[in-house]
Amino acid sequence: MKQITWDDYSKKLHSEVTIAEQKFILEKPVIHRLEPEQFETENTTVYSFPDRGEWATHYLNAKYRGNFAPQVARNMVLRYSKESETVLDPMCGSGTTLVECKLLKRKGIGIDINPEACYVALNRLDFGQHDNSIRVYQGDVRNLDIIENESIDLIITHPPYADILQYSDRKDDLSNFPVTQFTKELVPMAKELYRVLKPDHFCAVLIGDTRKSGKYIPISHYLMDTFFGQGFSLKEDIIKAQFNCKMTPYWKHLSKEKNFHLIMHEHLFVFRK
Repeated sequence: MKQITWDDYSKKLHSEVTIAEQKFILEKPVIHRLEPEQFETENTTVYSFPDRGEWATHYLNAKYRGNFAPQVARNMVLRYSKESETVLDPMCGSGTTLVECKLLKRKGIGIDINPEACYVALNRLDFGQHDNSIRVYQGDVRNLDIIENESIDLIITHPPYADILQYSDRKDDLSNFPVTQFTKELVPMAKELYRVLKPDHFCAVLIGDTRKSGKYIPISHYLMDTFFGQGFSLKEDIIKAQFNCKMTPYWKHLSKEKNFHLIMHEHLFVFRK
């Protein structure tokens, strides 16, 4: 793991990075409002956010494919952590979890295997004070070598769904692995997350499924079984409705022709150590 510092980011400011074939210019963000206008924590096992949050820098992530709604991160942070505790997102992407940590006065550690994503995450954190309470690293969820055993209060993460969408051209990037290989790589991931999490604390994972060759591929269930195998138990299985998917019009047309249901939900598993 290698920390991407604010000095590193300042040298990259005003340059262009590419994530999942989408180009981003790293410009100083403009903040319209820091907090959501209306927000209540969810109290059922179904989450539905037709309008993604646009407070702070979350509005900038509309073009970041596969990022998750900030309402998910905010619910998890508020429910399962306290101020000044440490929250880890080991596949942080554009930094949704980290922005919520900053707003809600948690310490945050964000890790991504793609250094370009690390710069996007720091860009989303480029408001208010820059301090060491939020740190971003280029690294691999399967080897969290600088994080001590049982040092993390809460984990929130949103892994790729096997090779549905590639986030980099790195051969070791989980988003480039077909389902069979991806499933195998879930084992070292779950093992590391279990190692760094404090006992009786929680790990929230948002994961979805896919279809291939006319078959439903339950990636979420493979992940759940893997986490059970590493010692986690399941506290919650929350169903999150999906909205605004770029490929929905294509799949909607094909579903009528091929006679299948559109997958319009994800699983938000909350595991307990």
